[in-house]
Amino acid sequence: MPTTIVFDVNETLLDLSALDSAFAAHFGDASVRRLWFAQTLQSALLSNVLEEYRDFGVMAAAALEIVAARSAVTLSAEARHEILGGLRALPAHAEVPAALARLKESGCRLATLTNSSPAMLHDQLRSSGLLDLFDANLSVEKARCFKPARVVYEMAAAELDEDPSDLLLVAAHNWDTTGALRAGWQAAFVQRPGMVLGPLDMTPQVIGHDLGDVAEKLIATLAR
Repeated sequence: MPTTIVFDVNETLLDLSALDSAFAAHFGDASVRRLWFAQTLQSALLSNVLEEYRDFGVMAAAALEIVAARSAVTLSAEARHEILGGLRALPAHAEVPAALARLKESGCRLATLTNSSPAMLHDQLRSSGLLDLFDANLSVEKARCFKPARVVYEMAAAELDEDPSDLLLVAAHNWDTTGALRAGWQAAFVQRPGMVLGPLDMTPQVIGHDLGDVAEKLIATLAR
């Protein structure tokens, strides 16, 4: 099992449900948050197809306008700032700090690989208290393409100076783990509520119900 472990950030490490109260206040329905983030990811994937890279924050802002129009909601500047600014200040899922600390103590090299821009990534990790736990922090911005495009994982392997087979991606998104596996990495899937592997996805080497569970399984594998 690889000892360099690379983590997706949004939803895998950080809890987007912290934005539910803002969506409830401005849309009257907290569940719109999920629609907004799904639209953000859809827009990012479309940009890959069109080969027109834009900052993930730009994608998130555009997606917010789309879901507002669909919901016939007019957002104030303050509402936009509350939601989009909140994306930079998300808390970590409760089990994440201890799980990361355990992996680091076991001798693993830890890194992040996210669709967020470098500036947003830094704000997110600093705000969540996770910044000092990582040895490297990578954004897709260097590849100017979003995950799960193969070029992103190739860029990350080059930046980390590792062979793809010596890297393992941890993510709560089936498209991310499948992208990594197709690029020659290993992968671990964090099966958070609502996150599932589909019938067309490649099967990760490790599957756990949260990051603590994934960490325990990885450490047990390393001990063999």
